[in-house]
Order: sequence, then structure tokens, then C-alpha cells
Amino acid sequence: METPPNLQVYDLGHLGLVASVLDRIRLVETVDRLVGPRPGEKVSTGMALKAAISKMFP
Repeated sequence: METPPNLQVYDLGHLGLVASVLDRIRLVETVDRLVGPRPGEKVSTGMALKAAISKMFP
């Protein structure tokens, strides 16, 4: 008999829906194209904006 994998489940609530809409409208790609890369950035401007928008919906 196989041992079941170590599985962790998290309730993400609405975050999947918000992320899906932002992906569909290509928010990250559009913002990154308009703003361009910044020296030394670890996260693109578009990705930071996506995270900020996701955080707005508790």
C-alpha cells in the first residue's frame, strides 16, 4: 500500500478569482511593457501591482 503524499490545503477564498481576472486582462504584461524594467528590481512593476490589487480584497 502506498503512503499518501504530504498534502496541505489552504483556503484562498476569492484570490483565485481575482488573479484569474487580472491574468485574463493581461495586467502584468501591459504594465511591464509600459513601465519597462527598473535597475535592481526583484519583482516587476506589473507583478507588484497584481499583488497590491489582490491584497485590496480581504
